Amino acid sequence: MNILAVSGSPRKKGNTAALINEALKPFIDAGIECNTIHLGDYNFSDCIGCERCRETYKCTVDDDMQKLYPLIEEADALILGSPTYFYNITAKMKAFIDRFYCYEIFDDNDRSVWMSLNEASAVKYAAVIAVCEQNNKGDMGFTAEAMSMPLEALGYRVVSTVKALHLFKPGEAAENSTALNEARGAGERLLKTLQLREKVRGRI
Repeated sequence: MNILAVSGSPRKKGNTAALINEALKPFIDAGIECNTIHLGDYNFSDCIGCERCRETYKCTVDDDMQKLYPLIEEADALILGSPTYFYNITAKMKAFIDRFYCYEIFDDNDRSVWMSLNEASAVKYAAVIAVCEQNNKGDMGFTAEAMSMPLEALGYRVVSTVKALHLFKPGEAAENSTALNEARGAGERLLKTLQLREKVRGRI
């Protein structure tokens, strides 16, 4: 089992990172391999719409996403986290998700007919963590949905969505028991889902 956590925050030790780390604790305690990447460490563009991936299902843009694609493909589950920037995910997280376009497969003659590579092989799983400075969930805008909806289209079952509010200054999440419990609960639910999958696979 392999888990990939992805932080779209420019702060490596900010609140998004703290909640991602909390969500990973159940996996770490279970001895499961976890990888965490901070998108700010990588230099890549958004999708340029070149359509060169249509035949190979591989992105041909030569940038740091080529280092991340193997991690994405090897992972049984993803944990995506982003702070709220103007009611949405960060630009870096948006570019990262857009570069999953190579995993969407369309009929040659009718683009209304499509599926993801995960649908064609095996459904994967995910959890989403959205962080907002304000107290009102409405001020979070589309942050959580901007991660969960593309993942679902890509053949991931999003088993948990955390919407953590009133977190701005670095370190605040570490003192917020509600946010920490929700993040850890999301990790536990994701782990149990993967364990259930293995149990079922062993019986069929």
